[in-house]
Amino acid sequence: MRLSAAINSFKSSNLISWKTTGKLQQTLAGCIELSGKTLHSGKVSKVKIWPGFAGEGRYFEFHSNLIPASIDFVRESLLCTTLCKDGYKIRTVEHLLSALEAKGIDNCRIQIQSLDSEDTEVEVPIFDGSANAWVEAIEQVGRKEALDRCGNNVEKLAPYLSEPFYVSRNDSFMVAFPASKVHISCGIDFPKVPAIGCQWFSSAALDDSYEKHIACSRTFCIYEEVEHMCSMGLIKGGSLDNAIVCSAIRGWLNPPLRFPDEPCRHKVLDLIGDLSLFARSGSRGIPMARVISFKVSALSLSPSLSRGERSIESSQIEYKNFS
Repeated sequence: MRLSAAINSFKSSNLISWKTTGKLQQTLAGCIELSGKTLHSGKVSKVKIWPGFAGEGRYFEFHSNLIPASIDFVRESLLCTTLCKDGYKIRTVEHLLSALEAKGIDNCRIQIQSLDSEDTEVEVPIFDGSANAWVEAIEQVGRKEALDRCGNNVEKLAPYLSEPFYVSRNDSFMVAFPASKVHISCGIDFPKVPAIGCQWFSSAALDDSYEKHIACSRTFCIYEEVEHMCSMGLIKGGSLDNAIVCSAIRGWLNPPLRFPDEPCRHKVLDLIGDLSLFARSGSRGIPMARVISFKVSALSLSPSLSRGERSIESSQIEYKNFS
């Protein structure tokens, strides 16, 4: 099941209201510059993240085109979250946005470029497959209060859920309950891959546990799916250095894992990045809620071996709110 339809439903729902967090919007205290190989194209890209003005939120700049990090600009793509505007695409944004959301960087300009100046699409570097590189870079430069273009600070808002809400299809679902704090629980199930199997992980996503227990979890794939993904032009830059790979027969090919449930923790990492796209005007993206998801593939398609953890069209999802 795809998360994009759920976030769009949240966005248009009268179950959401925006309230102050009692905090001021933040930005980076300095500039971040990182470059590296990308997962799907295999090309090298460079990212510069600049401090931003309060109220302007997070947005990408590619060939002088500005693409807001918003659900409004998400486009269907395989195995990654992609933003698109006026024919220009930014791929694999979820790890970077996850780190920015969790570390409270509400406003910033993300300048990205590939080595080929003719490219109309570009991809965020994958590094080791986790969000560690971004978290460390943010920690190094620090953050500061963001001011708008008139020199004023701006209150930071957050989306509050007024009633329970869920989306579902078959045994895949996402549920959100009103809460005084953000809490995320995520479950995955790969019955044909015993080394992964069924896993659950829960976290108060925006506290210090993000750095210790989520940011360092790496993306994963199923070995038996690699040839098929390559034939589709995907994971050209994939390697045992930027993903953990599991075989349905042989188990993990590049142990040790950083956590026994590292695949599930990485799903939480991706989920935070995708929920961050709900943000607007420097607000927080993750709803003030307890979010529980099971076999939800975020904004991408999942490997077929997950048996049901696949993307579906929004018309196939059942939406409900209940009291």
